[in-house]
Amino acid sequence: MKESDLNINDTRKSQAQRITWIGFFVNLLLSTGKLLAGIIGRSAAMIADGVHSISDFITDFVVIGFIRVADKESDEDHRYGHGKFETFATLLVSLVLLLVGAGILWNGGSRIIDAIAGKELGQPSMVALIAAVVSILAKEILFQYTLRVGKSINSQAVIANAWHHRSDALSSIGTLLGIAGAIFLGEKWRILDPLAGMIVSVFIIRVAIRLGFPSVKELLETALPADVEDEIVRIINDTPGVKGSHHLKTRQIGNDYAIDVHVEMDGELSLIASHDIATLVEERLYEKYGRRTQISIHTEPHQER
Repeated sequence: MKESDLNINDTRKSQAQRITWIGFFVNLLLSTGKLLAGIIGRSAAMIADGVHSISDFITDFVVIGFIRVADKESDEDHRYGHGKFETFATLLVSLVLLLVGAGILWNGGSRIIDAIAGKELGQPSMVALIAAVVSILAKEILFQYTLRVGKSINSQAVIANAWHHRSDALSSIGTLLGIAGAIFLGEKWRILDPLAGMIVSVFIIRVAIRLGFPSVKELLETALPADVEDEIVRIINDTPGVKGSHHLKTRQIGNDYAIDVHVEMDGELSLIASHDIATLVEERLYEKYGRRTQISIHTEPHQER
């Protein structure tokens, strides 16, 4: 691999780790602050929101650990590189989101049932309300920043972690509405707290599915989208000396592609000439999809059909 490619990979890993560590320390402060605010402000919703923030620690550690592995070059045990470690990390983040969303949904439903049964819901204080506002602002800023970095370095794990930050902000919005309703609208409106939490949980679950489904498809070796495969065939067939191609097989390895294809050439060509054409095909694919693309080309004589 070229030195420039190594520098790009080092920069990518450095940026991913930096933004994840920033998120880790923000989550540490917010989790501690929300738990204290929930206890002092007598808000069960804020305590639950603090527990939700703690789940971000898990995903931060997952992302930091797996990105270190995902950017390693291929070795004796992983001939196709380590890209799937990042895919697995994304799947783990989505599973955490799914569990958190389901937990909030269950907790909100249980509190609503208790309220209908006549159980009094406690009234939180302004301390909890202020904590909710601070949490929303902090997590939304962290989401925007993390998402921008994730897209700039093309890291699905970092992008997934950004959406986890957004889920925490959404959860805090539900908490804010519930606390505000309980404080300003009176006892009969305290049910807004668990109800808002249940609505927010649906959005969290939706994000979890949206992040996890592509990872599952990749781990199951699903082929690349049809438009990408069509583009690959077009690049190959437009290469000088290529008479046609078939038996295209594709899959994704983390952020990289794996391409396996049979390329047809003039049967009268020498071994050296056919090798040069195959190398040109590889270079064109590398130019389009990056030097980490895994390419396997089988050459064979062209036959009229």
